[in-house]
Amino acid sequence: MINWRVILSISRTHLLTRIKQTAIAALGVTFGIGTFIILVSFMTGLNGLLDGLILDRTPHVHIYNEIKPSEKQPVDLYEKIKNSFTKVRSIKPKLTQRKIHNALPLMDQLNNDSRVKGAIPQLQAQIFYISGSIELGGNLVGIDVLEEVRLFNFGQYVVKGSPEALDNLNNGILIGAGVAKKMSLDVGNTVQISTIQGHLFPLKIVGIYQSGLAELDDVQSFANLKTTQRILGEPRNYFTDINVKLYDIEDAVPMAKQIEKQFDLTAVDIKTANAQFETGTSIRNLITYAVSITLLIVAGFGIYNILNMLIYEKMNDIAILKATGFSGRDVKYIFISQAILIGLVGGILGLLIGYGISVVIDNLPFETEALPTIKTFPVNYNPGYYIIGITFAMVSTFLAGYLPARKAQKIDPVEIIRGQ
Repeated sequence: MINWRVILSISRTHLLTRIKQTAIAALGVTFGIGTFIILVSFMTGLNGLLDGLILDRTPHVHIYNEIKPSEKQPVDLYEKIKNSFTKVRSIKPKLTQRKIHNALPLMDQLNNDSRVKGAIPQLQAQIFYISGSIELGGNLVGIDVLEEVRLFNFGQYVVKGSPEALDNLNNGILIGAGVAKKMSLDVGNTVQISTIQGHLFPLKIVGIYQSGLAELDDVQSFANLKTTQRILGEPRNYFTDINVKLYDIEDAVPMAKQIEKQFDLTAVDIKTANAQFETGTSIRNLITYAVSITLLIVAGFGIYNILNMLIYEKMNDIAILKATGFSGRDVKYIFISQAILIGLVGGILGLLIGYGISVVIDNLPFETEALPTIKTFPVNYNPGYYIIGITFAMVSTFLAGYLPARKAQKIDPVEIIRGQ
């Protein structure tokens, strides 16, 4: 029967008597695991940040009435009339509105769907911003302000003012940061809004919106739905878009297909809208995990080399143990337990150092105009990475100790003593 107390006592004595070699072996584990934690936490945190910037603001299903050309054009009739005399005049495109017909019943149906977290309307309008002698083209988006805050984190991108002020003021506007900069405008100023029909409306700036995408911030601003409908002279049920947020993003594709089939509208799911972005995310994640696994494998080889040398330096101890009655199996367990102890201590230190440096990185200031909502570097504290780290430390040190320990088990103590 194996006496584990004696084996662990001998293992501890061996490790403490050669503290320098033990420390080097433990530091090899610590460095490998700590570097893995820092790398994977930062890289996955960065990927999560980039995903959040796009996906948090993108509806899972975007519904609108797409204006399409007529399927049958006059030229298609040529084969039927080519042998006759026909006069075609006053060809005009069919007058089609961008509004979604029966938008209110559609939203009621969507909001009653158990898969839907929220369905909210938008009203998009082409406008001109006028301030003094400066005139810029742009877009005004009418929104349900509080629902946008609840479903799409709208408030995070308001760098000045507040979304609540926009909801409470009927003649307010949340102007894009690029527009405000070009026209030297700030919160409290008034800007003239001109529709494409030439109607002017003065609006008070209650906040500045910055998405981090310059091409949007240079043209886009927001008002509440009532204000936008009043500017366009449209009724309360006039909407151009409906944005749907789901509880499960995997329901987006089937729901989009169902809406297109049932209501004869264009419905774009989030996976279709962000197909290129998702491809980039997959590639970044693949690179992150490939580098992390490579780092762990390299650390494993380093651990093996250190433990291998540690065991070969103790050949005399092995001979003495066998000469005093320890079996080859006992000797093997002694060196395996040493390896596991080194892995445990080094792994825990690696986790602590990796976590500590990750906290330092997480608190480093990171401010840029392109990402107004980000104040520090992103770090992902997923417990799964720490479990992977300590598991790898234990497994790698066990394997690194097992292979040399098998050799130690077969050593003949007489040959070692005679060689001395």
